[in-house]
Amino acid sequence: MGWKFLTRRSTLIEAQHCANLLESIGIRAQVRNRFLSGALGEIPQVEAWPQVWIPEGRDTAETLAALEAAAQDLSDRAPHWACESCGEWIEPQFAACWQCGAPRRAP
Repeated sequence: MGWKFLTRRSTLIEAQHCANLLESIGIRAQVRNRFLSGALGEIPQVEAWPQVWIPEGRDTAETLAALEAAAQDLSDRAPHWACESCGEWIEPQFAACWQCGAPRRAP
């Protein structure tokens, strides 16, 4: 099976997150350029960024829209949380309070 380029992200974590979101909605994905950062200086920075690839037969625009929808759905479902130390409201993706550094308590 052939693969085609979908998008690139500035960090491996972001690229893998995109691939994980796609896999969670039934779209196969691969992350490439995992270790190309060592070539920085020899090639343009953007070319060294990790890339997300999808099977050749998939529509790129449709897949990007599905990726955006999956990310938004995840964001909408996860609740904000209140820091038990200082009371600050924190966005759901953070595991520690940005203000005082206290870790998020397990639910």
